[in-house]
Amino acid sequence: MKEKLERYKFFRILASIYEIKAIRLLIPLAVIALVYWEGQRELRQIHLARTFHELRLLPVGTVVGICLFSLFSVGVMSLYDYMIRMHFKLKVGWWNTFRYAWIANTFNNIIGFAGLTGAGLRTLLYKRSGIAPSLMASAVVFLSPVIITGLSIMSWAVLTGLFPATTMIREHRWLIFAVWGMALYLPLFILMQRSSLFARWFNKGEGRTPWSTVAVSLCASLLEWVCAGVTFWLIAASVLHDVTFQGVMGMYTVSAIAGILSMAPGGIGAFDLTVLLGIEHMGFPAERAMAVLVLFRLFYYVIPWLIGLIMAAFEFGSPAKRNLEKVETAIEIPLNAWQRLWRWPGQMRFLSDLGVWALGKLVLVSGLLLLLSAATPGLLYRLRLSEELLSMPIMRISHLLSVMIGFMLIILSRGISLRIRGAYLWTSGLLFAGAIFTFTKAFDFEEAIFLLIVALMLWISRARFYRSGALIEWRSAAVWYVLSAVIALAYYWIGAHVHHGWLRHLPTTERIHWMVGSNPYAASAVIGLAGAWILLTMLIVLRPSRKVAAPATPADLDRLRQYLQSHHGNLLTHMLFTGDKSFFWSADGEVLIPYARSRDKLVVLGDPLGPEKLVPDALGEFLQMADTYAMSVVFYQATPGYLPMYHEFGYRFFKLGEEALVHLDQFTLSGKKNTDLRTVRNRFEREGAVFEVVHPPFAPELLRELLAVSDDWMHGRREKGFSLGWFDERYLQEAPIAVLRETGGSIFAFASLAPAYDGGRTISIDLMRHRSQVPNGTMDYLFVQLLEWSKEQGYKIFNLGNAPLASVGETRSALREEKLAALVFQYGGHWYGFKGLRKYKSKFSPEWEPRFLAYPASVSLPVLTVDLVRLVSRRV
Repeated sequence: MKEKLERYKFFRILASIYEIKAIRLLIPLAVIALVYWEGQRELRQIHLARTFHELRLLPVGTVVGICLFSLFSVGVMSLYDYMIRMHFKLKVGWWNTFRYAWIANTFNNIIGFAGLTGAGLRTLLYKRSGIAPSLMASAVVFLSPVIITGLSIMSWAVLTGLFPATTMIREHRWLIFAVWGMALYLPLFILMQRSSLFARWFNKGEGRTPWSTVAVSLCASLLEWVCAGVTFWLIAASVLHDVTFQGVMGMYTVSAIAGILSMAPGGIGAFDLTVLLGIEHMGFPAERAMAVLVLFRLFYYVIPWLIGLIMAAFEFGSPAKRNLEKVETAIEIPLNAWQRLWRWPGQMRFLSDLGVWALGKLVLVSGLLLLLSAATPGLLYRLRLSEELLSMPIMRISHLLSVMIGFMLIILSRGISLRIRGAYLWTSGLLFAGAIFTFTKAFDFEEAIFLLIVALMLWISRARFYRSGALIEWRSAAVWYVLSAVIALAYYWIGAHVHHGWLRHLPTTERIHWMVGSNPYAASAVIGLAGAWILLTMLIVLRPSRKVAAPATPADLDRLRQYLQSHHGNLLTHMLFTGDKSFFWSADGEVLIPYARSRDKLVVLGDPLGPEKLVPDALGEFLQMADTYAMSVVFYQATPGYLPMYHEFGYRFFKLGEEALVHLDQFTLSGKKNTDLRTVRNRFEREGAVFEVVHPPFAPELLRELLAVSDDWMHGRREKGFSLGWFDERYLQEAPIAVLRETGGSIFAFASLAPAYDGGRTISIDLMRHRSQVPNGTMDYLFVQLLEWSKEQGYKIFNLGNAPLASVGETRSALREEKLAALVFQYGGHWYGFKGLRKYKSKFSPEWEPRFLAYPASVSLPVLTVDLVRLVSRRV
């Protein structure tokens, strides 16, 4: 049947949609579109200025009460974690459980992704307390169907009239199907929990879920949704005044069901539009409904999430990264007294990436808060007090500086996430200045306190900002330019549209019009944006990462020559004389790591040079240096012998291909399989071809003749670099060159040689060039002569070079990327003769030695491939 269905294009399309999970996108889009279609009239009635006016009318005591109860409501969600703690017998403390629950739930409310955010964070957090991920996976699966049972119970309250929503459902009949569907989930949940199938899969054969556990699950979920509904009612009662508890709870329940069906984070979109419909049916204007929504989103989602960010900044600590464990003493960042004080949860040594990410987002929120505070007029009594205590110029300058600081904090938030020391210093100063200016412009002490808290957080974590700088690509910078411009437009739009209706309340309208008129908002937006752009441009132009990968100087090359006189090299060492690599010296000059930069990656060519026992410590120092500039380290063409060492540093591997190594003591032209090679050699010798190996220094006349051959070979193509040599007179003077001359003495082919600097044991072929019109078999003859000459000179191994993607992805258990590479090797002859190159080199009976790409797990392999192509295609 499946084969028959696959013959029809329609079913193939459906299968493709299912495989890419497109249905997860279609459902929320369809629900939001349906609600928008029903509520478009209400949306057109919203006036932003009136909405902000409604928000400002709330008494401070009411706001504080709503905020405290909303925090309590979010805290109630921790009952889920206490439930799985009891059911799965998790050995986690009560306070740790509450902390983990708060972080996971608040992040899940904001980010969502169908509960994956909360599930992932719970797994990470509980792992810190020694709970196995497999056990947490079972707990998360157990918890997932529980969460909406409380909403299902409230749906029955709507259907029975306890929480009436009759008018709303009568006007929009599609809502009744959503309510009935959610209501029927309750009996389905109970049957599922008591089923033998659920017991076998999720209770690990310990029998059906006890009725007590089912009851606790229902109570925990019901309490969560009721507390959320009460929070919504408190806000609605404060803004709308004349509303009933039952009516608001019914409207909230129906709106929450629409939000759940949309599968959007926090039900955003569907929930909000349904609330607008419900409040409009109660007879209230749309701007007051929007004020209810803004307050609910702020107190139930944003403020708890900000607290969760602060908790995450202190909570997410991990031991030193595995790739730096061997040099832990060299890179350990000491903890100050404040950090030791905040270690009371237990094991925090220093902030992890998520912790610093949280600090970066707090700085971003601080910048946005400053702009929002500057864009909206202050409270009237505070403006009057400002007039009495402060002069107009001070208020005006404070307003303008708040805008500039807001834009700068938005730009610097990226530097905070990257742990850049300079960004920390700038941000700390700007946060303190922002707190002062936001206070002096209209006595907005709430914003000032928040900025000071963020500044304190940064100061507590000051030792975590150890990086000297980070690479900022122009493409990434362009995104920030555009983002800041969009924020500037939003700032102007909000500021220009909320000032109407405020001027009449001010005692000195004429003198304060500069703060609430549209033109001053445009001017401050332009000035603030210009300041942010200047700061961003300075960060790009003056970034210290430029010196991280400076090409080798003549002094560096001289030091390399002296080093190779007493230390062995490898097959790629000769490429270092091209001058496009940087040198990292370690272990008092005993270990050399050659590398080049490609975007935010430092690509090491081959393996480090030096005594193998010193290499691990040298790698640790190099990784620390790269981390100082927020860069990743990649090892290109790594050999099998060093893979265990890279593995200890947490690296992954991708097979690049195989190196063709001819053992010269086994090489011979005798035998039947070498008949073709003997025929080629005899033909060229009869035609008078002359093979010669010339040694440096080379005469200018010879180099000019070689250049002519090289230009003919290139046909205007661009030279490659990094792992390949190119025609450069200074570089060619470093090693012998094999040439083929015609009878008249002119050169028609040549190949430069690359010694391995291993005591005369190994030599490689480097540049291979010939004229466009040469006899067939020219390269065969050149290779044969080189092999025999190398054998006569006492070399043991001749390296014919790499066969890219050879023997990659041939087994069933190979990585997906390697299997794709195998297809490229098999069928990519149109772009590059992968199979032909390996087949050609095989005629010389080499021994094939694999070469690998070693890269950190955090690096995307497709992106890395593009960066490597750019690196090899570029030449200094």
